[in-house]
Formats: sequence, structure tokens, C-alpha cells
Amino acid sequence: RAGVAFEDEAGVAALAATLPARFEGGRVLLGEGADCDVTDEIRSEACSVGASRVAVLAAVRTALLDRQRDYRAAPGLVAEGRDMGSVIFPDAGLKVFLTASAEARAERRYKQLIEKGLAANMESLLKDLQERDARDAARPVAPLLKLPDAALLDTTQRNVDEAVAFVLDLVGQVAKSPG
Repeated sequence: RAGVAFEDEAGVAALAATLPARFEGGRVLLGEGADCDVTDEIRSEACSVGASRVAVLAAVRTALLDRQRDYRAAPGLVAEGRDMGSVIFPDAGLKVFLTASAEARAERRYKQLIEKGLAANMESLLKDLQERDARDAARPVAPLLKLPDAALLDTTQRNVDEAVAFVLDLVGQVAKSPG
């Protein structure tokens, strides 16, 4: 949207450091004006691929780190991302490493896109996911990894309700534990 190439590390970092971002009523708003609501756009395949491409840029990650941490406020925060528990919130009281096979994720993504009336190709979705996983696991800054203190939630064979029940059970365990 801003006309900055994904490979322009300084340009993307400057944008990341200064773009007004806020959350209101379950919506994600970037910038100002009538078209600042990017709630649906950030869930697009193009945005996912772009996010993975800029996530390897150290200056971008540095520009975002304090901004991301500033969103944590009482009574707590649910944060989603491939480095939320390892880099952004390493002291989180509960960390869940959510995973599923690339095939299961591609199938879910395919169904989401079709339900939205968007064109989708299962083979290209699977290829894109596999490339993103490899890129994120190999990046030198904040690689994708499961931490020893993170609970593993593999949703390959679980539906949304089962995954939510698993996480709620973990939340209950943390709430009951001393300290």
C-alpha cells in the first residue's frame, strides 16, 4: 500500500516504526482515513507471504519490537505470531506453540479463500506454506522454533472447538498454579 518494496529494509523499517497502528472493536487500523481498516487484508495470502518476506529483515524486527511489547496491558494479551513467545513476550505466563501439517493448513486456507469468493489453488497454497515455513525456520533473526516452556498444540487432526478447549484448559491450569 505504501509503495515500499519488500526488499527495501530501511524503507520497510521506517514505515514499521512510524505507521500509526491501533486496535478498536476487534478491528485492525493502520494509518488514518476511510481506508485504514486492514482487518481482512492482513489475513490475505498476499499479506502472509509479504509478512514472511519482511520478517527476515533485522531492521524491521528491531523497529517493531518495542511497539509490539507496548500492546501488552493488564489484564493480559493474546498475541499471535511466529515469534511472540520466543522474542516479543519471552516472559509470557502461557505460551502455546500452535502447529499443523502444511497439508492441513493449506486445506484450511483453501476453504477460507473459497468461502470468501476468492480464487485459490491448493498446490500453490501448499507450496507457499512450505516455503514460508522453511524461510521462517532458517531466518537468522528470531527463527521459528518451539520453546521448551511452550505447550505444543498440533491441530492437524483437531477442529477449532477442540483447539479452543485445549487452550482454555491450559489457561485454567496456569490460573490455578501458584505464583
